[in-house]
Amino acid sequence: MTVSIDHDPFRLYPANTVFPISGLDLKVSPGDHPWYLAERERAAENWRKEVAANPALFDGKMVFQHRLALQDGIIRGEAYMVPFSTFLWWRRQERPSGGLHLFCYPVPVSSDGAIIAVRMGERTANPGQVYCPAGSLDASDVVDGVCDVLGNMVREVREETGLDLRQADDDGRYFACHQERRMMVCRVFRFRQSADELLAAIERHMVEDEEQEIAGAIAIRSADPDAHPYNPTMPPLLSWFFGGGT
Repeated sequence: MTVSIDHDPFRLYPANTVFPISGLDLKVSPGDHPWYLAERERAAENWRKEVAANPALFDGKMVFQHRLALQDGIIRGEAYMVPFSTFLWWRRQERPSGGLHLFCYPVPVSSDGAIIAVRMGERTANPGQVYCPAGSLDASDVVDGVCDVLGNMVREVREETGLDLRQADDDGRYFACHQERRMMVCRVFRFRQSADELLAAIERHMVEDEEQEIAGAIAIRSADPDAHPYNPTMPPLLSWFFGGGT
């Protein structure tokens, strides 16, 4: 069975519902994304405003989906590389269309059952928001024209927190959740250290981190959606995790 998010957002699974998937096949095509071609002038104008407000922003290339479908439990995608400025302009739309954003959420979990999340720094595109250490797929995550989702997770967590997901217990299962043309893919990594130990390790990393992407780390122990200024993608994940979804 194939369900397309382009026309009907995964009808089998309501929005904001975490569901299991059996794999991913996310291809990146050469050339330009149609939405980039149609909106590049407006995106460039918006970028000038974004940088004026936050000069630390960087207009690197990222993976932006053109089509996504769920086929026999596998999320299949067709994407193009676009400037980050294109994505920011897309994100500014009241009802984004013309593209889809698939991003990866590694979920670090301490030995005492807390999710380890980060609060983003003021120099980032999501200042003050709290969510799992993560970032959009970029050029370094594309291998032979296909996105390396696990590689993205390992890299992003290492860069932001200094933690190494390869040292955590991992059963290899992927889950997904969609919200208005956004698709979150998550995977749980269980560390042998306590939350306090992991937070202390992240604090040491922050002292040495020149990028200063994060403003701090947080141990989340409940599904309360108001406990922190969460990114909108977090409450469904927390509800699922603390509701025994894993």
